[in-house]
Amino acid sequence: MKIGFIGMGNMAKAMIGGILAKGKAAKEDIIGSAKTEATRKEMAGRYGIRTEADNREVAKVSDLLVLAVKPQFFEEVISQIRKDVRDETIVVSIAAGRTIEGIEGMFGRKLKLVRCMPNTPALVGEGCSGVCRSGLVTEEEMARCMELVESFGLAREVPERLINAVSGVSGCSPAYVFLFIEALADGAVAAGMPRAQAYTFAAQAVMGSAKLMLETGKHPGELKDMVCSPAGTTIEGVRVLEERGFRGAVMDAVKASVEKAENM
Repeated sequence: MKIGFIGMGNMAKAMIGGILAKGKAAKEDIIGSAKTEATRKEMAGRYGIRTEADNREVAKVSDLLVLAVKPQFFEEVISQIRKDVRDETIVVSIAAGRTIEGIEGMFGRKLKLVRCMPNTPALVGEGCSGVCRSGLVTEEEMARCMELVESFGLAREVPERLINAVSGVSGCSPAYVFLFIEALADGAVAAGMPRAQAYTFAAQAVMGSAKLMLETGKHPGELKDMVCSPAGTTIEGVRVLEERGFRGAVMDAVKASVEKAENM
């Protein structure tokens, strides 16, 4: 199977790196296009893949074609490649807000189309992706797509009606987590800790907490209660967060992200 990428930004790099690292495809089977010569040279040098300046050259030879460009460039790119994408080609979109119906409308026909919502932790093999498909994608084809997506992290198939919720809870949330880590570190710095050390402590605490929840299967509320000793330091911090509307602010951020995706 020849796997093509139109656009080779951070998410494409994460996908290509994961696919090659897990042996899901050989470098000879991957081809990508990018606007700048610098990006093409970097990707060819780093991964040994074939690169092209012309999107149509990638579309012509791909059995599975990943559209890894920003949503605002979809119409421009699809207008270039629509005649070169074969009916049997599986087209994978990683763009927020671009529905299966909308993408098919740009191509002017029904497609074997898969929507994938990955996130930036895919860059270190810890992505979290929601995936949905059009009616023309077979079970076997979907299994192959899921295998590729799972090469750079966790992946779950969801109905398209939930794909914007996936974007809100995992696609956008790394930014919220980084803000939280930065705030934790700022608090430690205010208490006298050197900044570099504060970032390490804060990031490890977040990573360890997430791993504890995933590996034990315990409800986050139960794990929170385990840390909150009676009349202790943690429950005092929790009281302040609740007083300042921490949970409500996070819920509102996810809601705003979902609404933005729905209106793109």
